[in-house]
Amino acid sequence: MPATRHLEQNSQGKPAVSGVNERIYNFCAGPSMLPEEVLRQAQEEIWNCRNSGVGIMELSHRGKLFDDILHETEETARKVGSIPANYKVLFLTGGATSQNFQVPANVLPEHGVAAFLTTGYWAERTWDEIGTYTDRAYEAFNGKKEGYKHCPSDAEIVYKDKPVYVHMCTNNTLYGTQWRNADGSIRLPKVPDGSFLVADMCSDIFSRPVDWTKFGIVYAGAQKNVGIAGISIVVIREDLLKPIRKLPNMLRYDVMARDESRHNTPPVFPIYMCNLVFNWILKQGGTSVLLKRNLEKAQLVYDVLDQSKFYKPHARTDSRSLMNLTFHTPNHKLDNLFVDEALAAGMDQIKGHRNTGGMRASMYNAFPREGAVALAQFMREFEKKHG
Repeated sequence: MPATRHLEQNSQGKPAVSGVNERIYNFCAGPSMLPEEVLRQAQEEIWNCRNSGVGIMELSHRGKLFDDILHETEETARKVGSIPANYKVLFLTGGATSQNFQVPANVLPEHGVAAFLTTGYWAERTWDEIGTYTDRAYEAFNGKKEGYKHCPSDAEIVYKDKPVYVHMCTNNTLYGTQWRNADGSIRLPKVPDGSFLVADMCSDIFSRPVDWTKFGIVYAGAQKNVGIAGISIVVIREDLLKPIRKLPNMLRYDVMARDESRHNTPPVFPIYMCNLVFNWILKQGGTSVLLKRNLEKAQLVYDVLDQSKFYKPHARTDSRSLMNLTFHTPNHKLDNLFVDEALAAGMDQIKGHRNTGGMRASMYNAFPREGAVALAQFMREFEKKHG
C-alpha cells in the first residue's frame, strides 16, 4: 500500500508525485504494479544476487546460479498453477504478440482450419495474423458490431469446418470483459470434438485456478500478473511440441523445451522477476486466495457502478472483468476531469484506451485492496460533485 500520496504541480502544470520515495496507486493496464516485497528484494539483488557478489543482471545464463534460478522459476510456476507434468513451461521473448504467428507456425498445417472467438482488440490482432498460414480459418464469433461488450455463450458460437484448434482471449484489457462465471472461475467455450483450445491469458494468467488439461496451448505476457515486460510464458501440451512444418530453431517449441528456454541468451532478469512473483503468490496462499481477493476488489468498484446513474459501465454484467474495469462519465469533458482529479488524489494510469475512451481501472494480483477502496470512494465523491 502506498505510504503517502502527497502531490504537487509539475512543470507542465499537471499533478505530479513529490518526494523520491513516494508510491501511488498504479491502475496501469500493463506493465502493472508489482508486490512491494518483490521490488525490495529485486532492488537488493540487482546489486548482489544471493550473496554471489554479482548482480542479477550480470549473471551468466549458463552459470550455476542462473541454472538454479531458471529451474526454480519453472518449479514455482508449476506449483502456483498446478500445471500437469505432460505440459511444458517455456519462457520466451517476442512478447505474447509473437504467439499470434508462432502458434499456427508450429501446430496448424498448410490450409488447415482454425476457429477464432474474437472478443476484443488483441483477439483481432491474433485473427489478423492467421492468413499467413491458412486460407481456411474463420471467426466462430465476432463481437465487434456490439462493441465487444461481452464474451459469447455457446449458443452464439457457430463452428463450420472442424478446426485443428479454437483460439480465445480469456480477458480483454481494452474493453474490460472476461470469460468467467459468477464465482470468478474461468468459463470455457464449447469446442468441437478433436479440436483443442489455444488461449491468450495475458491479463489474467495465475489470477485464478485453471484446469490446464482443457487447453492445448496457453500463452501470456508476464507484465500484468507475473513479472515485468520482456518475457512471455507458454504452457504447451507435450504432444504439440514438434512443429508440423520446417521452422527456424528460434520459433520451434520443441527446441525451446529441449534447451530450457535458452537456445539463445534468455531474458535473465525477467525470468528472475517471475520467480520472485511466483514465490509471492505461494506465500499468499495460491491462486484460490488471489481469486477471492480479486473478486472483492472488483466488487468494491462494480457496486459503485451498479448504484450510479452517472457512470456507464462498458462491459455487460455477465462478462465483467476482475482485472480491468471500464466505465464512462456522461461526457468526454468529465472523463478527462475524472482522470486529472484521480491523479491529483494519488491514482494514476486510469485513462481508458484510445479505442474505448472513458476510464479503465486495472487491478491485477498485486494491486492492493486499499486502492480499490480509494477508487470507489473517489468515484462517489466525483459523482456528488459533478453529477
